[in-house]
Amino acid sequence: MQELIIIGGGPAAAGAAVYSARKKIKTLIITPEFAGQSVVSNEIGNWIGSKSISGLDLSKNLEDHVRSFVGPDLAIEEDKVVAVSKVEKGFIITTEKGKSFDTHTILVASGSRRKRLGIPGEDRLDGKGVAWCATCDAPLFSGVDVVVIGGGNAGLESVLDLHAYAKKIYLLHRRDNLKADEVTQEKVRALSNVEIILNTEPKEILGDNFVSGIRCLDKVANEEKTLPVSGIFIEIGSLPNSDFVKDLVERNVIGEIVVDHKTQSSSLPGIWAAGDVTDVLYKQNNISVGDAIKAILSIFDYLHHHHR
Repeated sequence: MQELIIIGGGPAAAGAAVYSARKKIKTLIITPEFAGQSVVSNEIGNWIGSKSISGLDLSKNLEDHVRSFVGPDLAIEEDKVVAVSKVEKGFIITTEKGKSFDTHTILVASGSRRKRLGIPGEDRLDGKGVAWCATCDAPLFSGVDVVVIGGGNAGLESVLDLHAYAKKIYLLHRRDNLKADEVTQEKVRALSNVEIILNTEPKEILGDNFVSGIRCLDKVANEEKTLPVSGIFIEIGSLPNSDFVKDLVERNVIGEIVVDHKTQSSSLPGIWAAGDVTDVLYKQNNISVGDAIKAILSIFDYLHHHHR
């Protein structure tokens, strides 16, 4: 019986693991890999303590830090969680490889996955001009033309992040009006280097070794056109990796785990959650780590009151 199982391998899980080890909580991390969504970023300039770091290096640093604590109080299982069941003394976790683990408490730090366009060139040029985080990568596109795809708050906030760097920004949205709140729309419409293109559907991302443009369909005129750009930011939403606890904890309409933001506890005692899998307002690495640490401190108190 573990005292705690951490599900996930991104920044939230890593931060939680370091703190749980330091608190000597008997902990198992279950993750198929240590990564996180930022692993695809060529350069991250807002990770506190590093002026610049690649997503790959950040991931490796986090993994190395976690593995330095492996021992009597911390173990790692390279596997994927597929189900969680509530039992009298805690929970049973089942993995993709058919293994089962017992635990008193759980921290869900399984993150989210970006919604993808599903068009030619998207996967091939991922990290080669196709980007997913304007907050992280905007400086890499200084002085060039870019496209932002998405008409919600995430898309328009990406435009705001990019406008000080990019030469020209095309904002593409497949519907006839933007979904973002009015205040954000007003800010974007006031920018001189932004062109909003509605009723337009992306069809193919172009380029050999790096993005050179995007082919899209004007749905009103029923005509295809090509925009020559050097970067494409895809902001059409994300899906939280929370299905394995969908019958146990409260989730919102898009599947994010609803938490008490003071403690990160879920609606079911014994389960906490942190990072992009939750209903946290801002999806950022630094915030995910902080929330995970908050959760561990809460879990430590819970274990001392109930199981120690």
